[in-house]
Amino acid sequence: MERIASFTINHLELMPGLYVSRRDRKDGCVITTFDVRITAPNREPVIDMPALHTIEHLGATYLRNSDKKSDIVYFGPMGCRTGFYLVIFGDSDSKDVLQLVLNMCEFIISYQGEIPGAHPAECGNFSEQNLNMAQYYIRRYRNELIENHRFTYPE
Repeated sequence: MERIASFTINHLELMPGLYVSRRDRKDGCVITTFDVRITAPNREPVIDMPALHTIEHLGATYLRNSDKKSDIVYFGPMGCRTGFYLVIFGDSDSKDVLQLVLNMCEFIISYQGEIPGAHPAECGNFSEQNLNMAQYYIRRYRNELIENHRFTYPE
C-alpha cells in the first residue's frame, strides 16, 4: 500500500510553521490543505485536549466569519495533537494565507467570553474547553511564525 504524503515528512525535523500539506484537484477545482503546526512533533508536549478543542471552536468561528469564509472548507485538529489542518478552495501557498492565519491568531489571543458552540445542543463535548491555555499555545505559535517564517517542510 502506498504511504500517504503526510507520513513522508520527517517529523523529527518538523518545527512549528504554516506549510502546504497537499493540493487536490478534481473537475477543475483545487483544494489546498495547510498544516498549521503549533508544536514541534516528538520534541514538545502535544496540545492538551481542552486547549485544542477551544482553538478548534474559536479558529473555525473566526475563519467561517472572515472575508475569506467562502474559501474555507475545514479547520480542525490533527490526530497527533500538534496542530490543525486548514483546508481552503483554491491553489494557494502559505504566504497567501499567512495574514488570514495571523488574524485568526489575534482573534483567539484577544477573545473573551463564552466559547462559541460550547453548549450541549451544539457540541458533543461542550464542557472540555480551556481558553487560557488555547491563548497560550496560539500566542506562542504566532510569535514563532512571525519570527521564523517557516513555510516549507524540511527536506
